[in-house]
Amino acid sequence: MSLRVYLVEDNAVIRENLSATLAELADAKVCGSAEEENEALLWLRERPKDWDLAIVDLFLKRGNGMGVVAACSGRSRSQKVVVLSNYASPGIREQCLRLGADAVFDKSTDIESLVEFCLKQNSLQ
Repeated sequence: MSLRVYLVEDNAVIRENLSATLAELADAKVCGSAEEENEALLWLRERPKDWDLAIVDLFLKRGNGMGVVAACSGRSRSQKVVVLSNYASPGIREQCLRLGADAVFDKSTDIESLVEFCLKQNSLQ
């Protein structure tokens, strides 16, 4: 079974490219997406069991990804949340991990690591 990914990303080109990359390289299928914090929070509240991995950007059209990461704190142990951002400084990484993120990846340098993370999660299912 494919890894079900919920993608919180405001850039449509990145969403489409990442969806294709994850499908091709990590046997992962995007089951939903959001461009804004409130939209993501609503989807997650209405579908608490419909995803295996949430990939969250920090800077969104409205709101930010930190609120989304924090809102996932009550997820099941098998569900993972990662941050994918261009702003993955040490301080931001620490804050994301403190809020409950399982990992933080830099969009410009860590896509391969994200794919590896997805493959590992898929093997655990």
